[in-house]
Amino acid sequence: MRDLTSGTPPNGTAKRSRRLAAAAAAALATLLVLIPGRPAGADGGEPPTPLGRTGLRAADPSVIRVGGTYISVQSAGNGIQVRQASSPDGLASAPARQVWTDTRGLGSVWAPEIVRDGGRYYIHFSAGNDAAHRMYAISSTSPDSGYSAERKVALPDDRWAIDGAMFVFDGQRYFVWSGWAGTTNVEQNIYLARMSDPFTATGPRYVISQPREPWERVVGNPFINEAPEVVKDPNGQLHVVYSANGSWSEQYCLADLRLRAGGDPTYVWDWYKSNGCLFGSNRATMMAGWDPTLYANGPGHHTFVLLDGDIATSPPAGPKFPMMYHAVPKGTPYTWANRHWYTGTFVWWGNTTYRRANVPGANTDTGWSLKFFE
Repeated sequence: MRDLTSGTPPNGTAKRSRRLAAAAAAALATLLVLIPGRPAGADGGEPPTPLGRTGLRAADPSVIRVGGTYISVQSAGNGIQVRQASSPDGLASAPARQVWTDTRGLGSVWAPEIVRDGGRYYIHFSAGNDAAHRMYAISSTSPDSGYSAERKVALPDDRWAIDGAMFVFDGQRYFVWSGWAGTTNVEQNIYLARMSDPFTATGPRYVISQPREPWERVVGNPFINEAPEVVKDPNGQLHVVYSANGSWSEQYCLADLRLRAGGDPTYVWDWYKSNGCLFGSNRATMMAGWDPTLYANGPGHHTFVLLDGDIATSPPAGPKFPMMYHAVPKGTPYTWANRHWYTGTFVWWGNTTYRRANVPGANTDTGWSLKFFE
């Protein structure tokens, strides 16, 4: 990661507790259901199979688990639809229920993201046409009915924004999204802001990633960092896994931003970027030690399947845990219309060093990374 826009140095770095409660980890391991028949890949076991592809021809999955139910949202029917099933694989055949329709003509609806906060469900989504895309949110006490009218999310600077996701880290609510530095789309960056509530950001926006590495500039015009999804590793450190390269290309892939231990999420130089794609279909752009996919072409815009969508329930080290992503089946034309939802898994991969140069702070950071499996 180099040549990033300078961030504002933190006023002070709070000590972060890095201990995971053993009881919480044990409870999580019991609650999270592993997806059967998924490949183990580098950690041994059966070879990859094409079973991860669901029958749902769609993009931008967002899935959470509440009790024994998996809940997904997608843009469809000139609005947003919710599905519920007893497993991630079952979502494709589950009935879709329309929970919101664009009655005001806001424009194209992209990438709805569902989360549970304070006993309510919130769906954040982007709507608009061309440069008018902004973030909106609806809320309800039920996952598939009773949603409020949409409200525009008050983000700093009121600029183009897509792929927003809300999370809580160290007691502070944050919002992370993809946006532009100015009024034209030269490149899409990952931004972060503090939030006072699910509809309102406070203070400025902070850039935490720009597409400046050669492996994330293979396909451009514009160059892209988008679809940020947040998770915590077994050390309690924050990760933002995002999609790089154009979504219209098989070069689309997932990469990782890892916040250094004790780092400030709003300070760009406390973030370390993986040295290549961690989940992609082209060997030339993969990080050393990570293999390309065999069946899914251009995997990207994923979702960690967390309890309530809460990063406090992020899985511990050890077994594989569910995730979903969209991709195009290999052997078919890579078009947006050919994207399907896929079920997959991921594991934490320890003792992984991310390297950078010519920027403030240490040049290397070693910690947990992620490996993804079809």
